[in-house]
Amino acid sequence: MGDRQPHLNGAYYGPSIPPPTKTSHSHGRRGGGCCCLGDCLGCCGCCILSVIFNILIALAIVVGIAALIIWLIFRPNAIKFHVTDAKLTQFTLGTDNNLRYNLDLNFTIRNPNRRIGVYYDQIEVRGYYGDQRFGASNVSPFYQGHKNTTVVGTNLAGQSLVVLNGGDRRDLDEDVKSGIYRIDAKLRLKIRFKFGLIKSWKFKPKIRCDLKVPLSSSNTTSGFQFQRTKCDVDF
Repeated sequence: MGDRQPHLNGAYYGPSIPPPTKTSHSHGRRGGGCCCLGDCLGCCGCCILSVIFNILIALAIVVGIAALIIWLIFRPNAIKFHVTDAKLTQFTLGTDNNLRYNLDLNFTIRNPNRRIGVYYDQIEVRGYYGDQRFGASNVSPFYQGHKNTTVVGTNLAGQSLVVLNGGDRRDLDEDVKSGIYRIDAKLRLKIRFKFGLIKSWKFKPKIRCDLKVPLSSSNTTSGFQFQRTKCDVDF
């Protein structure tokens, strides 16, 4: 037939050659992802950032679980501060803005926890009238055991330059007339907690006690006696 191919001469020409296949090249990637440190370095730091992020998340989870376990074991309760007694024998602001003062304070510090002790590494008691600090004193460090109440006493005495604004000056005039002085006692602490053999890092809570203290030498207080005052605790 006219379209019949001519017979081959019997020579062997080998197997047929398949068409070339398309290959894709991925720089620094195998299987579409980063699998080793070398690959990470080739991914513009994305893998390294991802690893660091995952480590931080894992650490946060571990710390959170540990804190929860400690809380469930020890069930910590807040420490309670009260001013049980205050005696003011002098509080006079001169025309030169020098305040002469003498104030005795007794505090009770209650640790209600059964399994937690407290190290009071630093206690500073500061006296304020309005926004002006007029004196400070330090209390010796001590350790407070479980379910313990400790009595702490201090004295603020001396003279200090105090410049009162208009509102605080009017308050002082009223206090002089009544013989009852609105004084703030603020405590600055550095404390550590003890859980069995474990000691925590240092905390710096702020304690504020809003007091109304009668002047001992005043005859205008109408028999007013100092009342036990609970302090606000801010961790």
